[in-house]
Amino acid sequence: MEIQLMPSLVQDIRKRVQFHSSLVQKLALEKEMEGHIGCVNAIAWNSNGSLLISGSDDTKINIWSYNNQELLHDIDTGHSANIFCTKFVPETCDEVVVSGAGDAEVRVFNMSRLSGRRPREISMEPAAVYQCHSRRVKKLAVEIGNPNVVWSASEDGTLRQHDFRECSSCPRAGSANQECRNVLLDLRCGAKKSLADLPKCPLALKSCDISSVRPHEIVIGGSDAFARLYDRRMLPPLSSCQTKRKPPPCIKMFCPLHLADNKAYLHLTHVAFSPNGKEVLLSYSGEHVYLFDVDPGSTSSVRYTADYVREQLCLPPLHKVPAKGRAKQRKISVNTTSRKLRVDMCRKFMQVATRSLEMGKNLMHGIDACSEVLESVGPDIDDNIRHDCLCTRAGLYLKRKWKNDVYMAIRDCNRARNIDRTSYQAHLYMSEALLQLGRLREASEYAEAVNRLLPPHSELKQQVDDIKQRVASAELEKNRTDQNGNAKADTHGKLRSLSDILIRSHVSGSTSQEGREDSDYDDEMELDYETSVSGDESRENDQGVFRGSLSFRFHQREDQTNEHAGENGSTESTHNDDSAFQSDVAIDMKQRYVAHCNVGTDIKQASFLGEQGEFIASGSDDGRWFIWEKRTGRLIKMLAGDVAVVNCIQSHPFDCAVATSGIDNTIKLWTPDANATSMVAGPELDVLSAIENNQRKLCRNRQILLPFEFLEQFRMHEIAEGFECAQS
Repeated sequence: MEIQLMPSLVQDIRKRVQFHSSLVQKLALEKEMEGHIGCVNAIAWNSNGSLLISGSDDTKINIWSYNNQELLHDIDTGHSANIFCTKFVPETCDEVVVSGAGDAEVRVFNMSRLSGRRPREISMEPAAVYQCHSRRVKKLAVEIGNPNVVWSASEDGTLRQHDFRECSSCPRAGSANQECRNVLLDLRCGAKKSLADLPKCPLALKSCDISSVRPHEIVIGGSDAFARLYDRRMLPPLSSCQTKRKPPPCIKMFCPLHLADNKAYLHLTHVAFSPNGKEVLLSYSGEHVYLFDVDPGSTSSVRYTADYVREQLCLPPLHKVPAKGRAKQRKISVNTTSRKLRVDMCRKFMQVATRSLEMGKNLMHGIDACSEVLESVGPDIDDNIRHDCLCTRAGLYLKRKWKNDVYMAIRDCNRARNIDRTSYQAHLYMSEALLQLGRLREASEYAEAVNRLLPPHSELKQQVDDIKQRVASAELEKNRTDQNGNAKADTHGKLRSLSDILIRSHVSGSTSQEGREDSDYDDEMELDYETSVSGDESRENDQGVFRGSLSFRFHQREDQTNEHAGENGSTESTHNDDSAFQSDVAIDMKQRYVAHCNVGTDIKQASFLGEQGEFIASGSDDGRWFIWEKRTGRLIKMLAGDVAVVNCIQSHPFDCAVATSGIDNTIKLWTPDANATSMVAGPELDVLSAIENNQRKLCRNRQILLPFEFLEQFRMHEIAEGFECAQS
């Protein structure tokens, strides 16, 4: 007797099995595909997963067969600089491909125009060449079912819409006869340092993505901390680039709350929709990977304004607000055997976490145990367990001290206080968190509140006294530092050597904000130097010489002018009336993924794996790539994928297979292997030391402020974008 399953049921089973946790944990290297002679900066699958396309520093597009993992075609694109993005155009039988590169061009190739048998090496004229961008093209987007249009995001601050039916070429940017009207988003005056700021600086676009479920939605990310979601139906008509336009309002803005008021230079390297279009994934340079709800309807993701940021990062202690006591207990579903088993499992997880906190060891394991309770078994636990779990995880974050762990601890303390306003554990950990941030007065207030809340003769009295003593010591040190700083104030502005510049560098966080405020220069510029391990492999490099790129961002302290000259001299008023300015509303993150390092390149991707998107993957500067469970943020796999840096990660549309690329000139294909280890794939067996090394790199990521007058002496604005820097 044959049993026939409904096609929809079969499809649902296939989706669920595709990236099952048992398969993900067994991923291993199946094939290393050779064909490029430079870094592979872009990879993408076609719609049915039979072909993989790649773009490289060698300015070639390669098309690979998935079935036998062999190179089918090698297309000489004619680009004069590194290819950063490439795609198959949908509904063209995979005959039309498109590429974007560092030469600011978008090129389209139609292989159906080739007659006879197609050779492996293809040299053909492009079907279309769009030269209207003025800076590097970093990302391309296509719409499922649309064979006529492609979108390109560039560091010139524009997102352009190229319709193959309208034209096959356009003049180079800055040409006198440039009249192409293809600018969908003009963000050349769209970047902002914080949520409260007006957009005044150019937003160099690094990434964009179109929702596969709601194709009218497009998300973009660039040279600030905010990802913006637009509805293409609500945007003004396409315009010319000859005049700068006021940035159109976005319908959603995404940024972790603790980064929304961060004055240090932050930028996004990748943005992506989830397969169902309900979530957005962001990868930050010098930061972590974060997950957001597109339509937040739960307490896991909140909307906030600039005024709300500081309030949430430090709610007042108990003695400054009306005491409400413990919140009303939620009603739990009927006590079933299944629920009892899950509650017992929660208690075991809590025992693991508590032991980690008490011993100060296996902190990551303890945090994962708490996350498992809060994110996976959440509906089956009462508020007492939830409160204790939040406080325990906050304590573990504060002991681990990885980048921005302190803000995650504050987040948990606030959630615990929403359950119990009189929680002395939440107040205690909040005091410790504020002390780590250098907010001494607030830390002292919370410590005083703990004293009032603690039961008599509590063992925690000693911890409170210790915090008070550390606060007092920190205040003395701060006063001593301030006095020394005042004594040296007369030396400010006298720049004598490069070391005088570098000493002004600072790490992100509250210190960076203070450093900026102490600056004596009215005109400043940010220098962002990116060292490349490879560069163009086809050229001979001198031994001991690194290639790199230098980008500048100018900021004037006085108010920016309200009129901006267009590229061809014309102007359009972009006057912003500060009195009528409405503060932007942003959506906070609901999950964070920690382990990798994203500092060295600005094309590093973070991707959803599979049609269900239940796992998150990201490349790293240490040559590895990491996989996390989406729901809990728990790291489940670490794989060695490159000699230097893994940049690109793309999962197969239907099979449990992942393609990765990076600084190596090869593409690596990963599939499940029964003999693979469950956690680590590669020579590194000490997972924790590898992760901690990445965290140290993130914390060393620096932002350098150079006075404009200094660089003007050397006419730095005339230096080419690429240059060589001898190794010291």
